[in-house]
Amino acid sequence: MKENEQHPSFMLVDGMALLFRAFYATAVTGQFMINSKGIPTNAVQGFLKHMLTAVNHFSPSHVAVCWDMGSKTFRNELFDGYKANRSEAPVEMIPQFDLAKKAVEAFDIPNIGLSGYEADDCIGTIAKASAQHSRVGILTGDQDMLQLIDENISVLLLKKGYGNYEVHNPDSFFEWKGITPRQMIDLKALMGDTADNYPGVKGIGEKTALKLLIQYQSIEGILENVASLTNGQRAKIESAVDMLHLSRKLAEIKCDVPISCPLDDAVYQYDREKVKNLARDHEFRTLLRMI
Repeated sequence: MKENEQHPSFMLVDGMALLFRAFYATAVTGQFMINSKGIPTNAVQGFLKHMLTAVNHFSPSHVAVCWDMGSKTFRNELFDGYKANRSEAPVEMIPQFDLAKKAVEAFDIPNIGLSGYEADDCIGTIAKASAQHSRVGILTGDQDMLQLIDENISVLLLKKGYGNYEVHNPDSFFEWKGITPRQMIDLKALMGDTADNYPGVKGIGEKTALKLLIQYQSIEGILENVASLTNGQRAKIESAVDMLHLSRKLAEIKCDVPISCPLDDAVYQYDREKVKNLARDHEFRTLLRMI
C-alpha cells in the first residue's frame, strides 16, 4: 500500500456510459430485473458489475463517478441540433438514474456532475487536475474520451462483455490512429458525429480526415493548404468552414469547468455492511454475489 500513497491511481468512471451500456445489454431480451417494489434494476446492477470488475482488475487507490446533469448543456446553446436526434430515456431506465447514484454513495464513492456541462467535461477537468499527482484511468465505452489521453492519463475502453478492456496511453493511441490524442478533436470536427448529431464536413470520413491530419496537423493547417487538396476535398471543406469551426467546439471536451474532486474525497474503501444493506434493500443479487 505504501507505494500507492506515493503514486495514487485514480479511476474516473463515466457513469452514463456504463449505465446505458448495462441497460441495453439486458433490455433487448426484456430482462429488466424488476424488484418486489416494482423498480427495474437491470441498469444499476450491470453498472455496478462493470465498475467493480474494473476496480478489481485495475486496483485503483481512488475512485469517483461522473454523471450528466440533465440534457441541456452549453453545447446546445452553440448548436440547436446538438444531440437533438436522441430519444427520451426508456421508461424502465428513469428510476435507475437516482438508484445508481445511491448505490455509488453506499460505496462512499463521490458522485460528480455539474449542470450545463456533460460528464465528459467533469472527467476532463478532474483528470487534468489530478494527473499532476496521480495516475488517472478513465473507464468508459465512449471513444470521445481518447482526446484526454496524456502522460499520466489512460483511457480504459470497455469491450464486449465484462472485464475486457482496451487500454490506451499516448504510445498505443499513436500506434492505432497515427495521430496524437489532441488531434482527435480535429478528427471529430472533420468527420462530424452522428451520435451527437453534428455534421462536420459532409462527405469526409475517418480515412480522409486521418490522412489530412497526418499531413497538415490541424484544421488550421488544412485550411492554410486548401489549395493543395484534391478538387473534391477542397470543395467539401470550403463549403463547410463555419460548420468545421463549430464542430470543433462541440467535439472538444472542456477541461476547465468549475468543479474539483480532491484525492482525499475519493479514497476507495467502503463499509461492507452498508453496501450489503443497500443490496438487500433493492434486491441487487449480482452485487451480493460480488461482495
